[in-house]
Amino acid sequence: MATKRKYECSECDRLAGRTRIFEIDGALVCASCLYGEAAPFEIWPIGVVKNTLQRRRTGFGTCGPDDVSRIELLPSQKRFLYKLDEEKHITVVYYLHAREAVKSTFERGLDGKKTGVFATRTPDRLSGIGIQDVKLIKIEGATLYVEGLDAINGTPVLDIKMCWSSINSRD
Repeated sequence: MATKRKYECSECDRLAGRTRIFEIDGALVCASCLYGEAAPFEIWPIGVVKNTLQRRRTGFGTCGPDDVSRIELLPSQKRFLYKLDEEKHITVVYYLHAREAVKSTFERGLDGKKTGVFATRTPDRLSGIGIQDVKLIKIEGATLYVEGLDAINGTPVLDIKMCWSSINSRD
């Protein structure tokens, strides 16, 4: 029987398993030090992003020729698409599955300004949640075609919502 590897927290010196330890600024920090008594919860994906985008090896953002991405929803999700095709823009919530070690501060790619992670759009964040407004081009079956999604191929999609800017522009 294989033994599970344990990692030592740099802040409290306790041992934690791989899923309860995070690399921040080059140091290992356990979930207890980061979140206290808050408990994690489960979120199920509703689909996956399909495109040719990849994460840049250096610098910021994604690279690849795709302007249009497909969001392939699970067949069970098709029932929830009623009237979505009437929207010009939607909000996509997704899981940043290819994130790397977190840095609490760094120079953001937008303008080179040194900021904390919450003042950026980096995928390297503890929550792993990405949110983006995109243009909805069309829907075919359970597949959405969108423009402007900064998510790499294989990214799990957590939710689709109507875009707040669509509501505000209806005034």
